Amino acid sequence: MRLLAAAAALLALAPCALAGDEPALHGIETADLDRSVGPCTDFFEFANGGWRAKNPIPASMLRWSRRWQAGESTKEQLRAILDEVSARESWPRGSVEQLVGDHYAACMDEPRANQLGVEPVRPLLDEVANLPDIAGVIRTIGRFHELGIPVPFGVAATPDRHDPAQVIADVYASGLGLPDRDYYVKGEPRFKEAREKYQSHVMRMLELGGEIRKDARRDAEAVLGLETKLAQAQLDNVALRDPKQTDHRTGFVALTEACSMFDWPGYFAAAKLPRAALNVQQPAFLRAVDRLFQDEPLPAWKAYLRWQLMHSAAAYLAAPVVEEDFGFFGKYLGGAAEMKPRWKRCTESTDALLGEALGRKYVERYFPPAAKARVQEMVKNLLLAMGDTIRGLDWMSPLTKRKALEKLATFDPKIGYPDRWKDYSSVVVRRDALWTNVEAEQAFKVRDERARVGKPTDRGRWGMTPPTSDAYYNPLLNEIVFPAGILQPPAFDLHATDAVNYGAIGVVIGHEVSHGFDDEGAQFDARGRLANWWTAEDLNKFHERGQCVVDQFEGYLIEPGIHHNGRLVLGESIGDLAGAKIAYRAFQRSLEGRAKAASIDGFTAEQQFFIAWGQFRGDAIRPEAQRLMVQTDPHPVARFRVIGPLSNLPEFQKAFDCPADAPMIRPKAQRCAVW
Repeated sequence: MRLLAAAAALLALAPCALAGDEPALHGIETADLDRSVGPCTDFFEFANGGWRAKNPIPASMLRWSRRWQAGESTKEQLRAILDEVSARESWPRGSVEQLVGDHYAACMDEPRANQLGVEPVRPLLDEVANLPDIAGVIRTIGRFHELGIPVPFGVAATPDRHDPAQVIADVYASGLGLPDRDYYVKGEPRFKEAREKYQSHVMRMLELGGEIRKDARRDAEAVLGLETKLAQAQLDNVALRDPKQTDHRTGFVALTEACSMFDWPGYFAAAKLPRAALNVQQPAFLRAVDRLFQDEPLPAWKAYLRWQLMHSAAAYLAAPVVEEDFGFFGKYLGGAAEMKPRWKRCTESTDALLGEALGRKYVERYFPPAAKARVQEMVKNLLLAMGDTIRGLDWMSPLTKRKALEKLATFDPKIGYPDRWKDYSSVVVRRDALWTNVEAEQAFKVRDERARVGKPTDRGRWGMTPPTSDAYYNPLLNEIVFPAGILQPPAFDLHATDAVNYGAIGVVIGHEVSHGFDDEGAQFDARGRLANWWTAEDLNKFHERGQCVVDQFEGYLIEPGIHHNGRLVLGESIGDLAGAKIAYRAFQRSLEGRAKAASIDGFTAEQQFFIAWGQFRGDAIRPEAQRLMVQTDPHPVARFRVIGPLSNLPEFQKAFDCPADAPMIRPKAQRCAVW
């Protein structure tokens, strides 16, 4: 969700009042511009190149921009809360303060973690080492699931795709240590190298877990072999984006027949799951797992489980394990030069494991009611703008428009934080037992999820914690969700002009709204059901317009020989394109009945809007992280999230008076317009 830019005068940033009686509000960050590059030539560099030149990526980060800097600043705010509450040991047991304070205190006790080594997970490692047969492996898989380790598959709670008012169990493919299945099966040199380094990493982790080198080398080879077989049976990332490919509603008996070696009756009984209708995302994968239970040697399964345990627990063990884990995943795959400081990692784990408890303290201190009210007004305007856009489409029939508008009318915006906070008071958290805490917290999360199955959907639940600097759309609930963590500068600022706010958070809002109508979201109707609401002719036109976006992003290279997968990034790219368009429309709507917004620092309001997007999305990203993104991430890299959508928009061309043949302007015959 990144926006656009401007060209113009060399005026220093100074407070400037808007027209009318509004208080003085600031515009875009003029010091961040690179004025040596024209906005019509390379808007990514123009909008934010100055900031990137002065602010290299910190050694511990994979990407950097004002937005990512703000996200790290949020962690400093969380640290202030955690330092304060962890300093006191007399909080009432089960209170928010006791839970987050004691988790953080235990996590920050690095000397104790180093003294313990891998002893916290030794009982489980020994249990796996002594498994006598495949039945024991299957029982241990159930135990791992209770700790939130979904190997070789997982079972989640999700609204039924055909009746979203009810929650069912959803069995999904999992169990890989490398980022995705292509890392196991593709023959390009970069994937071969990754496999070799991964096998060496697994070997070292198994050594740290207590194995002698000869055994660890053999077991690492077995792990890679087993995971390769799991990967070969999985769908790739593009296929996983199509909900029809993972829609396989079935019954309990059919589940037991698809994977007969697994003790489903025992598993469902222990998990307190009803033997009712459920969904199996990848039936072929489950059948492959069944064959592997029968054919793969017991030592390979035991090695696999030991590795997966070490991998999952690594962040909570002694320094040698933490450093080895970082060396492969953070340094080799991501490109980071050093780990984040321990306080930051402990803050992140507190948010991940006790997110609504910590989030409750965060919003009390850092998210004022005025911010929520202003964002709610912006969301209302964005939804109205999307309605105007749908009504104005010349390629969609009245029947499909009516269905689209019905869906738009049922959107459920969630702003800032939940109306009802999650109750963690039953979780036992101690100041002197980090891994024990993690086990208890993960087990709570799993029980909390499983308890939903077979019950009516709770529409008040959130899928992100309040401090998270991100947003999401859920097609099953037709909801758009904006945590307080993203409703901070530079995405949203109570002291910024409407042009800046609509250009930054406004495009993010528009992006999430348009996810309801991208290649995936468009397959769900107004009630969140996976059901077609398009006429055949309109659906063909929609796919043709989507193909334009696919072709555009296929042409974007991050380095020679590596380009974006247009199918993988299609949904996010439709979101950026539509988000920028409807946010601009909403901004124009917000000006109705008001005096024309004045220029600030030599930039018109329209230019400010686009620059705000370019500055919000202007990430510098390490080359290693970009290679990982184009393989696994449905989001394009930052450069193309800025220039890609803008190059299609006549509004951008007009704002900066770009000639038709400018590098930032796509020829009219090649321009993409989905919504």
